[in-house]
Amino acid sequence: MKKFSLLLAMLMLASLMLTACGQSASSSAASESQPAESTSESASAEPEEEDEENYKTGDAALDNPRNQDEIGEKELLVVSFGTSFNDSRRLTIGAIESALEKAFPEYAVRRGFTSQIIIDHVAKRDGEIIDNMQEALDRAVDNGVKTLVVQPTHLMNGLEYEEMSKAIAQYSDAFEQISIGQPLLTSDEDFQAVAKAITEATADYDDGETAIVFMGHGTEAESNGVYAKMQQVLTDGGYAHYYVGTVEATPSLDDVLEAVKQGSYKRVVLRPLMVVAGDHANNDMAGDEDDSWKTTFEKEGYEVVCEVEGLGALEAVQQLYVEHAQAAVDALAK
Repeated sequence: MKKFSLLLAMLMLASLMLTACGQSASSSAASESQPAESTSESASAEPEEEDEENYKTGDAALDNPRNQDEIGEKELLVVSFGTSFNDSRRLTIGAIESALEKAFPEYAVRRGFTSQIIIDHVAKRDGEIIDNMQEALDRAVDNGVKTLVVQPTHLMNGLEYEEMSKAIAQYSDAFEQISIGQPLLTSDEDFQAVAKAITEATADYDDGETAIVFMGHGTEAESNGVYAKMQQVLTDGGYAHYYVGTVEATPSLDDVLEAVKQGSYKRVVLRPLMVVAGDHANNDMAGDEDDSWKTTFEKEGYEVVCEVEGLGALEAVQQLYVEHAQAAVDALAK
């Protein structure tokens, strides 16, 4: 277990260098956005139960909760904060899991969510049972897993990533080998790869008359710097009509609106800079409320197009998670 101890120490050091991106998954608030958009900075806020009828979340029966037994000796556990939006869960988290399963056929791919609120909500509403972290790890132990690779779908390093690593450390004696992959935006190369993915996904809109705006979650912690860094990467890459803002920090909607108004745009395209497209994307970004991003830009006279698609739906992003998982697998042999 010396390999795991050294690897965990390195991971914890990296995560501590970035301040927590928000509240932990144990928060009592019923919101996917609470943990700093940890998985996401990927995650999105959970709708209140009494307003559930206002959301078309999709058919949960189409989603694979990946809670099967008969795992075998090698498991790849995909850890996400989670979302109760069924279609988005399937098309983002589920797609990432499927890409990992294809890339690592020798591993049994399983799912673990860190938000018990979401797990309970989906179970009550749809009857779908999703393992929390402890349940997923206990399942691995009960199934005789010897080699455990954990790949989070977090957008960035932060409190959620640190807490996940601590939870796994408690099982260090239960497996012969453990390795943990990095979040989506970790290295400079990651930023370049994600920038390439989102600009290619929106290339048809980049006509000089359209502002392409990506909405992240945001956090008051230092890790909020990933949004400014993404903006810089886009600007340095020559994507002058691309803008990055956040729901809960800076750059704010007002900041982005002011920047857009400096151009001669007729149209604004809105997309989430989050791994899943949950409540923030459907409500704060694309909703019809007076304070939504869509309505705000419409009031300024812009034609607004909303693309409610999480980053996890992009094949290039899925492959980036595969690369991170591959690095974690390779670390086992060192």
